[in-house]
Amino acid sequence: MATTELVIAGFGGQGILFLGEVLAHAAVIEGKNVTWMPAYGPEQRGGTATCTVVIADEPIGSPVVSDPPVVIIMNRPSMDKFESRVRGEGLLIVNSSMVDRAAERSDVRVVMVDAVREATALGDARVANMVLLGAFLATTPVVSPETVRQALREMIPPSRAQMVDLNLSAIARGAEIAQEQTLLERV
Repeated sequence: MATTELVIAGFGGQGILFLGEVLAHAAVIEGKNVTWMPAYGPEQRGGTATCTVVIADEPIGSPVVSDPPVVIIMNRPSMDKFESRVRGEGLLIVNSSMVDRAAERSDVRVVMVDAVREATALGDARVANMVLLGAFLATTPVVSPETVRQALREMIPPSRAQMVDLNLSAIARGAEIAQEQTLLERV
């Protein structure tokens, strides 16, 4: 049975929940079993936001992920909170734009992505979350790029259709960065 569990964490307003929704929606399109569980403070922006996503070929017993094998970190407080919870041999994908320290763990793989800078270079800092999604999908290809494209087209309203291509460009850039880091690790 193939199961992928991850936690996505950051500030409200960084697109944490949307990142998880895109991933979950793509998995549903592929006929996989999925849970998506958001958690956020009462603030609309600036408070903490997390979500867990579980994708599996078999029925999922619980949406709760206490020791995730993968954590996508959008900010420093989330790094401080979740780094210690990543399962040994797990994966940390870190937005180095907002995390001003290196990972302290040596038993996990760390992919550092300057997601805000990369998103800004693409034209909109708000797609930093999709840069990190691209890095995740390059390291853990749990759904196909074509399915993610379909999920974005279904989730983004027609009045904002131009955002589909921008989000796809951000995902592609994040995947490139993760692949570059993988090549450097092998040297």
